[in-house]
Amino acid sequence: MGGLLSRFSGAQQPVSDPGGDSAPLAPILSSDVERRAGLLDSLERSNLGWFWASDKAGRLIYLSEPAADRLSDQVDELLGTKISELFLDDEEAEEAANQRPLKFQLAARNSLRPTIVKLDRGGKTVWWEISGAPRQSGDDAFSGYHGIARDVTATIASQRDAEKMSRYDALTGLANRHRITHKLEATLTSFQVAKRSCATILLDLDRFKQVNDTMGHPAGDELLKQVSQRLTRIVGDQGEIGRLGGDEFQVLLPDVEDRAILGDLSERIIQMLSQPYSINGMRAVIGCSIGVAVAPFDGIESEELIKAADLALYAAKGGGRGQFRFYSTDLRDQASHRHQIEEDLRDALSKNELEMHFQPIVSSDEHRVVCAEALMRWNHSDRGMISPADFIPVAEEVGIIRELGEWAINDVCQKVAKWPGGICAAVNVSAVQFASDTFIDVVKKALQNSGVEPSQIELEITESVFVGDIDRALRMFRELKEIGVRLALDDFGTGYSSLSYLRDAPFDKIKIDQSFVRGCTEEGNNNGAIVSAVVSLAKALNMETVAEGVETKDELEAVVSFGASRIQGAIFSRAIPEQEFSERLQKGDLLFEPKGPEKYRSDRRTEFRKVGLIHEDSRYSVFLRNLSKTGAKIEGLLDVPIGTDVVLDLGGGQLAVAKVRRSEGFSQGVEFETHLVSDGAEGLCTRHRVSPYQIEAAGRPLGALNDIAVAAITGAMSKSPKAFIEVDMNAQSEQLAG
Repeated sequence: MGGLLSRFSGAQQPVSDPGGDSAPLAPILSSDVERRAGLLDSLERSNLGWFWASDKAGRLIYLSEPAADRLSDQVDELLGTKISELFLDDEEAEEAANQRPLKFQLAARNSLRPTIVKLDRGGKTVWWEISGAPRQSGDDAFSGYHGIARDVTATIASQRDAEKMSRYDALTGLANRHRITHKLEATLTSFQVAKRSCATILLDLDRFKQVNDTMGHPAGDELLKQVSQRLTRIVGDQGEIGRLGGDEFQVLLPDVEDRAILGDLSERIIQMLSQPYSINGMRAVIGCSIGVAVAPFDGIESEELIKAADLALYAAKGGGRGQFRFYSTDLRDQASHRHQIEEDLRDALSKNELEMHFQPIVSSDEHRVVCAEALMRWNHSDRGMISPADFIPVAEEVGIIRELGEWAINDVCQKVAKWPGGICAAVNVSAVQFASDTFIDVVKKALQNSGVEPSQIELEITESVFVGDIDRALRMFRELKEIGVRLALDDFGTGYSSLSYLRDAPFDKIKIDQSFVRGCTEEGNNNGAIVSAVVSLAKALNMETVAEGVETKDELEAVVSFGASRIQGAIFSRAIPEQEFSERLQKGDLLFEPKGPEKYRSDRRTEFRKVGLIHEDSRYSVFLRNLSKTGAKIEGLLDVPIGTDVVLDLGGGQLAVAKVRRSEGFSQGVEFETHLVSDGAEGLCTRHRVSPYQIEAAGRPLGALNDIAVAAITGAMSKSPKAFIEVDMNAQSEQLAG
């Protein structure tokens, strides 16, 4: 403004208008205080810009009255306010415009470049853009600022709406893939410097596609909104949640590396997301699978960590869904193995590599076989028998489970037709197979071609078939019953049980999942009460009950006492080839004797693998025989004194501090100082691991954990004699076998 006035400051007389207007020109001169003040007043009232000034103490001494009106304040009430208290720094604006904090600029007493500031007045927030120039007094001392300001609230709101749309998911309001990825990258970069940890959880919804297909995409969108709300309640302020797209979510948890905490959180998420949803008056039920990876243990770069979490998620889905998994280096090999399975599985049918084995189901009173569950096995031409736990999930993912299921029904019908005594066989039906429009025709054709009695074929169906169109499922059940086949509800209680299933669906049998049989004999365990309740319910509905997975004699005694009418499990027999089972039927050998441990032990797993043991400055190789949350049995050291403190290197950076509690010859029992926790795969792991930062401090490059690096820092070589004698356990095993 001063520059504009100064252009005319030397003119003293009116001059003619260059444009030809006859009126005399009357410039506003710098000495014309009244006209200059009117010009500034007009500018202030136009709201195109306002003026402000401060004294040398940083207090407001002038503000345009229209500006104060915008703040719903009186100018007199604002005068004397510290500039730094009135004009607040805005972090988002600083980041977007790469501007220096206002306090820093004021302290430097230099010219203020245009700066976005925030003002919180009268219960509302507005944004101004301010600039200013320092003023000097007569002795050239700093006397404050004179500046201009303008309201940019509408612009900032528009920019931030656009920014939010680019960084947040429009459907759920969660961070989108771009933001959560950027957040992870920034977090990992800064945490490397501070040597901090950060966990990431990848989450994938199970059976979401079925809801989308059967209830429609609007229902699917509403379901995703409700899922995001539940996730937000569970995670709270522990971390940030992002939706990666579709039904995939990611959770970032800074400064969390304790796998007990991560396991508990994962289980809560699975449990809460598996509860029924109400959508437009309809009921929908889904589940979720979770993969967990932690930096810097499982990766130090964003891409590396996400790949690790993705492998863990893949393993959780492959393990039966509704589970969580921690990443481990073993998963890399499993992923390669899984890819090979996918390639070979497509040719398994044409090469006649698939076969059906049968596990007897016996009566609870006589232990006489009354039925057998048909279980698919894959006898690979090069690699031998491949577990169904490995290839069935792959078949579901690559879309050939229907072909396998159709083959299974036909093969079982052909074999059962030749069995004597009317023994029936149960065939598992996947939810994908059941959803096929041709499923009933497949069953009819298999019965006709084989000539088997329909009552000898039992279809085992899980509760997941009720997700989506329940009325269609019930219609199919009625049609199947009209054909004459039997129906069994498999894995009852592990899915999304509803009494309406049992009330409306014509089931002949309920199979109680083995997860309820496990621990039903333990004091304080509610599984026994659940088994008893299911049996009572089934009896009231005139249904049989099969207790699955019975392995020990105390479990057998318990389920029989609860009233289960049928028993299935390793205590009588594992699944055996059809030829062996058929020969037994031909001989009339229908009784199975219970053979197994006396009691169930929930906290012990049989192991046989080599691990490291550290004592003082020496490292030994020992064999791990049994492992529980509280301790382990090891073999390979001779005459270790009771009370000896040792550290077990369980691999993958897992070090368990322990004390020898029992010792006999080359066998020791050790008790862990800190209990192990579940790894999500029916295994155990340590809560904490050796940090790669410790490995780096030992002189190794920073990177994700590997056993060689861990062994290098935990098994420091010593030239002094070892305290214990190592025993060659391979030689011991050969001697015992001979």
